[in-house]
Amino acid sequence: MTSATTLDTPDGPFTIVADDGVVLASGWTADAASLVALVHPALRPDQVPGVPDDGTDVAAPVAAVRAYYAGDVTAVAQVPVRQRSGPFREQAWEALRAVPAGEPVTYTEYAAQAGRPAAVRAAAGACAHNAAALFVPCHRVLRSDGTLGGFRYGTAVKESLLARERAG
Repeated sequence: MTSATTLDTPDGPFTIVADDGVVLASGWTADAASLVALVHPALRPDQVPGVPDDGTDVAAPVAAVRAYYAGDVTAVAQVPVRQRSGPFREQAWEALRAVPAGEPVTYTEYAAQAGRPAAVRAAAGACAHNAAALFVPCHRVLRSDGTLGGFRYGTAVKESLLARERAG
């Protein structure tokens, strides 16, 4: 059963769309429908009822987000995520999950960690198409000059997450 819930966080409303505790999509928005639209068509649910944040489908991801904002910046890494795409993009998302909190990488380093050092643009594309923000931490990837670069939920959120992780 797929369901969604929205939490209040210091960075704004954060919505999680999950199926049996596995995150399909998440991000800093109160609009679950906009997140569902990011889910690969093969995984996209027809409807997503809202549930309390202690509902079984979302309980573990919610607990991880709360722990993250309480200072355990590694908590979200333990939550399973399900995304679909081509082989490189799926490999790149797994590589993102291995980037330690507080240790951002450049797009060039990220492409190398994903197994294709010359595929910097493809690595950037994996970040851009990541539906499970925070759980697949695309905010930990920076431009080669160390500047923030883009982020679907705004650079202020990205900067806040990186500062939280540096302090954690």
